[in-house]
Amino acid sequence: MLGGAALEPLPDEVELGPELGETFAANALAKARAAAAATGRAVIADDSGIAAAALGGAPGVRSARFAGEHATDAQNLALLVSRVPPGSVLAYVCVIAYVDPASGRERTFEGRCQGRMAAAPAGGGGFGYDPVFVPDEQDGEPPRTMAQLEPAEKDAISHRGRALRAFAAWLAAAP
Repeated sequence: MLGGAALEPLPDEVELGPELGETFAANALAKARAAAAATGRAVIADDSGIAAAALGGAPGVRSARFAGEHATDAQNLALLVSRVPPGSVLAYVCVIAYVDPASGRERTFEGRCQGRMAAAPAGGGGFGYDPVFVPDEQDGEPPRTMAQLEPAEKDAISHRGRALRAFAAWLAAAP
């Protein structure tokens, strides 16, 4: 349940198509529109990734494919480590899109988590770029990567958690 609404997974037979947008919002909206068209129901979808200031915001919407179309998380991480110096500014970004075909209403909700590039990968939790992402907002010393944070700590500051909380607040207040 989210804001009093029951969430259901998208049926397996629904295909959302490739992520071709230039922004996280464009990709999230494309997925949500496709899912709403296929189901006839109100839906949410998201797109997320990491943006490195040293790379002009890349990999951005190409985060899952940074090292190639079929790259693994390890390959994507290795490429980021090879191109971004330690201490460089990073941001995790997530956009959740809401599309309701009955009302025609569409909204997006963005969450961000600012951080810096770690000197070396650390931690066994999380996935993707978490071992090198040191969030600016965290308690304790020394600073830890997202892969070293406890799940509740990570959720409190994560880009996905922030986007989802913004959506839930809007949903709770929506007429």
